[in-house]
Amino acid sequence: MKRLALITAVCGATLLLAGVAQGESERVGNIIVSFDGRFAPHVLPRDREVPVTVDISGRLRTADGEPPPPLRRMSFAVDRHGKLSAQGLPVCEAGRLESTSSDEALARCRGALVGKGGFGANVDFPDLEFPVEGKLLAFNTRARGRPAIALHIYGANPIKATFVLILHIHHPAKGTFGTVLSTRIPKLAADLGYVTDFSLSFGRRYRHRGEARSFISARCAAPAGFPGALFNFVRGSFTFANGKTVTTTLARDCVVR
Repeated sequence: MKRLALITAVCGATLLLAGVAQGESERVGNIIVSFDGRFAPHVLPRDREVPVTVDISGRLRTADGEPPPPLRRMSFAVDRHGKLSAQGLPVCEAGRLESTSSDEALARCRGALVGKGGFGANVDFPDLEFPVEGKLLAFNTRARGRPAIALHIYGANPIKATFVLILHIHHPAKGTFGTVLSTRIPKLAADLGYVTDFSLSFGRRYRHRGEARSFISARCAAPAGFPGALFNFVRGSFTFANGKTVTTTLARDCVVR
């Protein structure tokens, strides 16, 4: 009876979370970070990884409407039961992406593409403020001799500019999160610019030596006999020029198929 009650409670909590799972907003001082993330499919095997698509997005603002301080670092820690692998994918050297448009970057490194998205920023001159929007492409690369992701950021409205950021990949030996992606953010327009929002979707599938593979795969790590599980899906951490760090964790659920 106790086991039945526990299973019922877990199922109820899973259904509740599935119905209300939304992005989280966290405030530190005057800074507010809204962070969201999802994965698909929602129904996964218990004992083996299968291909999934992961979407993350964020919005940065302040409580009083003033420009937020420039973003200096951001990182994303992903649940240990998700797996990231680029085995067999071409490697795009980050230097090949410098001073290129989105189309030019794809022409040079399309085979290494692992994700895409967008970004928004504002440039705040003393007498003029204007928004900057652009595309974000993610390519398989290497940095310091280790696997990494090169983020190609290209803004064409209202001015053309290219930034290439390196997402370093780290795999902690212990803890809830098995993969951590982190990067430094350069100064935008001599620190007159600040990031306002971003979105990024990973979901590359490909074949290697005749075998179907996925850049990201996952399983539903529910205990035996349980139909699903609640877990900390991804933790986002954002550090700003004023020294403040905002961290928020997204809880999600999965169902065993």
